[in-house]
Amino acid sequence: MPRTRTVTRKRSESGTMPPAAAGEDPRLAESAAGAGGSERLLAGRAPLSALSARVGGGGEGFEISERDHVSSLARGLEILRAFSRTRRRMTLSEVAAETGITRAATRRFLLTLVHEGYAATDGKYFDLTPRVLELGFSVLSQIDTWDIAKPFLERLSERIEESVSAGVLDGFDVVYVCGVQFNRVISVGVAVGNRLPAYCTATGRVLLAAQPEGDWDAIIRAIKLEPRTSRTVTSKQAFREVLAETRARGYALVDQELEEGLLSIAVPLRTMSGRLIGAVNVGVPSVRASPEHMTARILPPLRETAARIAEALPR
Repeated sequence: MPRTRTVTRKRSESGTMPPAAAGEDPRLAESAAGAGGSERLLAGRAPLSALSARVGGGGEGFEISERDHVSSLARGLEILRAFSRTRRRMTLSEVAAETGITRAATRRFLLTLVHEGYAATDGKYFDLTPRVLELGFSVLSQIDTWDIAKPFLERLSERIEESVSAGVLDGFDVVYVCGVQFNRVISVGVAVGNRLPAYCTATGRVLLAAQPEGDWDAIIRAIKLEPRTSRTVTSKQAFREVLAETRARGYALVDQELEEGLLSIAVPLRTMSGRLIGAVNVGVPSVRASPEHMTARILPPLRETAARIAEALPR
């Protein structure tokens, strides 16, 4: 899993919710319920619990249990992901080693992809074809959102003299989709396309907190809270309290829980109609920032930027 490091880049998340309860920040409360009562994130899949996922709209959902999981389809998707991870042509044996799938099954999956036009082979090496872009067209069609947001992120970066990123939620991970690197000797960022665990990133916590509160227990049960540093929250009960606090105040602040020496703060990003499309994040090395600095100096312009992006996005 990619780690933050000096001189790199970042990104954030999405979703929508019912009226805020007393003490809740409405910016997060509104993000838990999408149009028509759908409880999915717009720009990223809502987290699936280990047991089931809520699907449907108009308030009429149904449960998808483990019995409905098609393992052969999952393995086929893992074959596709293997090429995305390695970004190179591979032999049958290399694909099998990368995915942990048997050679015989890997061969059948690869030849099926070739037959359907999603892969090509010269008899030894396999590679994906441009046709795989069809599979992600609906997501790629949202690229204009980040084109619109980019100038606002650039202005924020110049104003606070720090790197800024935006990301979306994908399962229990954050995938970074847009970023602006501020040139400093010591700078923090995450490259576009990088993936980090949601539970210990500011972006991820904002997006997880935006999920329906009734789903939190299932989400928390499914997430493996591994200690990334000595400061990482690993208690299930403590993490639930973190989600509640994040939802109530409308932002997430993470103090060296992902990596020693890194502080980050994030706010949700949504359209004026209330659709949550992601989150905007600022990461700062601890050598020049404290939690108090983040909330006093970074949070106000960060919130202002999210509001201005919302005004500029299509409704």
